[in-house]
Amino acid sequence: MKYSIIIPLKNEEENISDLLHELVPVMRSLHQPWEVLTIDDGSTDGTLKELEKLKNEIPELRVLVFDRNYGQSAAFDAGFRNAKGQFIITLDGDRQNDPNDIPKLVALSEEADLVSGRRVNRQDPISKKWISKLANAVRSRLCEDGIQDTGCSLKLYRKSCFDKIKLFKGMHRFLPALFLIEGFRVKEVPVNHRERTKGQTKYHFFNRSFNTVADMFAVRWMKKRHLNYSIRKEW
Repeated sequence: MKYSIIIPLKNEEENISDLLHELVPVMRSLHQPWEVLTIDDGSTDGTLKELEKLKNEIPELRVLVFDRNYGQSAAFDAGFRNAKGQFIITLDGDRQNDPNDIPKLVALSEEADLVSGRRVNRQDPISKKWISKLANAVRSRLCEDGIQDTGCSLKLYRKSCFDKIKLFKGMHRFLPALFLIEGFRVKEVPVNHRERTKGQTKYHFFNRSFNTVADMFAVRWMKKRHLNYSIRKEW
């Protein structure tokens, strides 16, 4: 298997069908074996019913269902651990990430272990843009990851790298920094960003900003305390 697409879902019944029907032709155009894993993170709407219908239409679709809501980090981690592909591609279920940008990430897959999308012309409310801009600036300074927009879920990862990466709650936002700590190659590429037209965002000022401060300092601590050595000779 070449590619695994991972999409965490929480109450996206209005978006998932359109998203998958948009994704399928893009992935099939790559002419490589692929799959798409949707992780239902405790949805209380009709998301699962939509997935049941789509499973009959899309043979590449796999569905993982949590017994309750565990959060986005847990959903991503479940996808990473269950993916069969050599490369993992992640995107949000709200259709703000554009599947047509996936070939841009794939084009860099041989020279990077993580390719991170950078959203241009963001279609979010002004308040959300400023919060994100501030958070990215602080994170980049503290974590020294060189990434301008780690909040973009559209990313490509080399699956074998996750043998050295362990996720904790909230840490999915800092994967570029965690990859760099382990000596992996990270690149960033501009991608499209679209307005959310259906459903409601699951994130707001309090759960995207205040809760990440401790995580940033944890990543900084890991970077400073990481063991770096090389063996010159063995007798």
